[in-house]
Amino acid sequence: MSQPEPYMPTQPAMQRREPMFNLPGIVIALLVLCTGIHVLRTYVLTAEQDFELIIRAAFVPIRYSGDYVLDVYAFSSPFTYALLHGSFAHLAVNMVWMAAFGAPLANRLGAVRFAIFFAVTSLAAAFFFYAIHPLGQNPLVGASGAISGMMGAAARFAFRIDRSSGKGAFAGDPLPMREIVRSRSVVTFLAVWMVINLVTGLAGFVPGEEAQIAWEAHIGGFLAGFFGLRLFEAGLRRRF
Repeated sequence: MSQPEPYMPTQPAMQRREPMFNLPGIVIALLVLCTGIHVLRTYVLTAEQDFELIIRAAFVPIRYSGDYVLDVYAFSSPFTYALLHGSFAHLAVNMVWMAAFGAPLANRLGAVRFAIFFAVTSLAAAFFFYAIHPLGQNPLVGASGAISGMMGAAARFAFRIDRSSGKGAFAGDPLPMREIVRSRSVVTFLAVWMVINLVTGLAGFVPGEEAQIAWEAHIGGFLAGFFGLRLFEAGLRRRF
């Protein structure tokens, strides 16, 4: 008489537990990099050293006025400014939003394309800020321009989330413009987002923050992510 074989549940019958935190490596790397830089500036660098870092790594529009020599930092600062933050509150808010909007976008684009997306939207944010304040002397810092680009990309998907594969990722193809304007949720989000940025930026009111919000950079990054997402898509099936 043969022995009964032990019962082994088939794969469909097994419940796969989705992790509470499922951040892609590239998003974690950016979170760690931004946090590490701010901790270094706060607890390691002297005031003079931190000032020198800001001069070199922050985006300062007047640097391009023609009165200053365009050194290597003039070309690197439109990207490196996104890694600097004005305070721990500023850092915390940006990192939370990056985790929320960056994770599904990174899962869709992949690490390399997402890193390029971050760089391009940061550049677009700096350019828009420069277009409004070409002789501005206040340094621009923070990843919020690139994060606004991620929000713009999210709007192109109407914030659809597909978790069937165990990963949070925007589902389907980006919506064409004719569907964007017909989507009540997207149009409402765009209107509310724009009003909030203009009000907080122009009024300069943000609880717990003394620095003024660079709404110009937010809009520049958002527009780049919203209209430029197609350029980062792996399989472009139809024209924008």
